[in-house]
Order: sequence, then C-alpha cells, then structure tokens
Amino acid sequence: MSVPAGHALSLRGVSRRYGDFVAVRDASLEVGSGRFLTLLGPSGSGKTTILMMIAGFVEPSAGTVLLDGRDITALPPERRDFGMVFQGYALFPHMTVAENVAFPLRVRRMGRAEREAKVRAALDLVQLDRFAERRPAQLSGGQQQRVALARALVFDPALLLLDEPLSALDKKLRAELQDELKALHRRVGRTFINVTHDQEEALSLSDEIAILDHGRLVQVGSPQDLYERPATRFVADFLGKSNFIEGEAERDAGGIVLRRGGARVLGRGDSAGRALLSLRPEKIAILPEGASEDNVAEGRIAAWSYLGTGYAVTVATPELGDIRVHLPAWRSPVAPAEGMPVRLGWSRDAAVAVAEDPA
Repeated sequence: MSVPAGHALSLRGVSRRYGDFVAVRDASLEVGSGRFLTLLGPSGSGKTTILMMIAGFVEPSAGTVLLDGRDITALPPERRDFGMVFQGYALFPHMTVAENVAFPLRVRRMGRAEREAKVRAALDLVQLDRFAERRPAQLSGGQQQRVALARALVFDPALLLLDEPLSALDKKLRAELQDELKALHRRVGRTFINVTHDQEEALSLSDEIAILDHGRLVQVGSPQDLYERPATRFVADFLGKSNFIEGEAERDAGGIVLRRGGARVLGRGDSAGRALLSLRPEKIAILPEGASEDNVAEGRIAAWSYLGTGYAVTVATPELGDIRVHLPAWRSPVAPAEGMPVRLGWSRDAAVAVAEDPA
C-alpha cells in the first residue's frame, strides 16, 4: 500500500444542538498530522457526536471543521475521503473478505488489476491474506475487526475514524488488538481519531486524549500529562482512580500546605484558600516501622480485595477519611487484614491540586 502523509484536523468552536439539548458545546481541538487522538468520556458526553461531525454525518450547529486548514464543514461525507470503522464492523455478510475490502474501490470505479493489488496489500497489512475467500461469519471477532480496518484503509483515506472498534471483544482479545492497532498506526502513518469510554484503551493507544463531559472538552493532552496532572476532579476520577482531600490551603516554597481538621497535607499547586488534592492509590505506600515520608496518615484497614497483580485496600483514617491504596501483590509489605493498624505515606509530588467541576 502507498503511505501518504497524515493530515491535520482542526475543530473551531464546534457545537451541536438538538432543540434545547446541547450535545456538544463550543469544542475546539487540534489534531496534528499522523497523530493518534482518542475522544474519551462516559456515555452521553458528546464524543460520538464530535466524531460524526468530523465524518460529515452530522452537521454542526455552529463552528467549523478544517482539514489541513481547508474548511470542510459543508462537504458531504463521500467527498471527505475519510475511512471509518464502526462499532459493529458493518461487514457485508454475503461477500468474502476480499470483496468486503474491495468495496470502497469498486465504488470509486478503480480498475480490476489495481483494485486486486490494493486489496492484497491491505489484507497483508492486517495479516489476513490467508482469509481472503472466507466470509465474515467464518471469522472470529478479532479477525472481523481487522477486515473492517483493511476496508477503511484500502483507499488511502485522509483520516481514519474509529467508533469504539474494540468494544465488542472480550477483555483479553481487546488487549491484544490494542497492541495490533497501535502497531498498525505506526506502520501506515495516518491520522487516527478514536472514540472510546474505556480509560485503559485510551491510555494504551493514544498520542493524545481529549476528555469530554456533558458535551464539553474538559482537558486535552498526552496520556501521561492527563494522568499525572489532571485539571479537574472529573478528569482525575474518570482517568484512573483517585482519592480526594479537601481543605484550606496556603502556599509555601514547595507548593501548597492543605489543612483538614488537625491534619496537614503537603501537595503540588499554586492557589491558596479552599483547595482539593487528588492522590492516586498506587502512589501511597504502607510504611514500615521507623520510616517516614512527606505526608503520613495513620489508620486501620477497613476493607481489602485481591486483584491478582495487587491488593485494593481501603484504610479508614481519623482525619482524612477513607483512603484507597493499591499495593503490589508480589512482595507486598503487609498481608492485608481487616482492622490491621497501618501507617500510610506519600510524597508531596503525589498529591496534585485539581479544580472542582463546573456546575
């Protein structure tokens, strides 16, 4: 297959209304050439509506969509030259794998020899060349997903749009296909825009993630930036798990000092007054006797569960309330038991100030 350069996409103040209901509100987004961007959010957050506006199936109520700086807002879907993989794959059951992949080329009236060469190259790209004469019903879910990817890529699209393409697969196969999809993105060099509500999938696949809530773009950044430096309570709690500690804060040389009752918690941030700290469970340790940390809290284990790779432990503390802790199971510092007294410790850098969510 030929490998054209990726294309850059811009959304400028895009909104979509359905009567009084606002599905997407004033969304602006830049997707660089050849990047893998994931639109992430809960059901009803607006992520699929944004994807449909990019594809041209839904017309924005306001704002513009640009491809490489060219306004395509009014361009119909068939003239946008975007590949798309739907949640249910949308394969034709009466066609063979090769015929399904060839379909976009037939619509474009491509000659037979060139069409067959492109189909062979697309099937080779997704490692399905041996299955060309099978029908979709003879394939596994993962193989059907690969056929849908081959069909979406065979005509060298400007963008590849993915509408929850892995959601129908079981957890183990989904993890395997995530690795394959990421490798495919590297090989073809196109711009991918993916929609999912699965946080692990978004973290694993993406160069950048755009998090949505109630039709608003809340935060955009790299997976590491969003996980380590969430801007709001919603982002911290939706992308992974987090403890939240609220209190009155004052600045000091290293960040902020938050006071809650008689407790004093050191954290990262630059605002004084009422503040909220986000603290990831895996960044908290159970301290051995004599050890110390920037922050220390004493409590008792209220509940725990074994997860295979680790323990999920809830520690009840007198001043900070319940704190969730994730401990590695291999060589865990303690064997958890309800009622066990423990000392928790975490560094200042682990506690990050975040904004409350807008009403």
